[in-house]
Amino acid sequence: MGSHLPAKPAPVALPPRKPMAAVRRVSLFEREIRVGLSSAAIEILFDLASVLSEGAREADGYYGSTMITIELARAAALVSDPCDASTIRRLADLVAGDARVRERARALAAAEADRLAGAPLRRAQFDLRVRESGRHLHIDVELEARWGPAGSASDVNQDEQAAGGRS
Repeated sequence: MGSHLPAKPAPVALPPRKPMAAVRRVSLFEREIRVGLSSAAIEILFDLASVLSEGAREADGYYGSTMITIELARAAALVSDPCDASTIRRLADLVAGDARVRERARALAAAEADRLAGAPLRRAQFDLRVRESGRHLHIDVELEARWGPAGSASDVNQDEQAAGGRS
């Protein structure tokens, strides 16, 4: 009775390695991948936002703030990205640098200020900050404006104090 031991496979010889190719030509163009917010994302975020505004009329104008809060979990059925804390952090970075979001937040804060003041405001100055907490994204807009006979805070603002830096 002979014992049947499995046969050892024969060692496989690897082909010799080729040397690295020498670069003889280079591209004229540098390529990079950029990630930004889509227009659809901005619409979704503002459509799902909760808005809380407060302010007071003073003798020389109006002082107020608007907090725009986005609970990302509410967007789960609308987006393909995970609605988790890491996505919120990434969104906060992108939102802070997006001019379209800043303009939309300023317009929303200006409309809220006009409503709360009960009169048109002019020469509005905005301070906009973006922050995240857990699964929420917060866009805080501080607003100072003067009284004006025509136009509203949203019509005449050109003096944004902060370009939307994250804090």
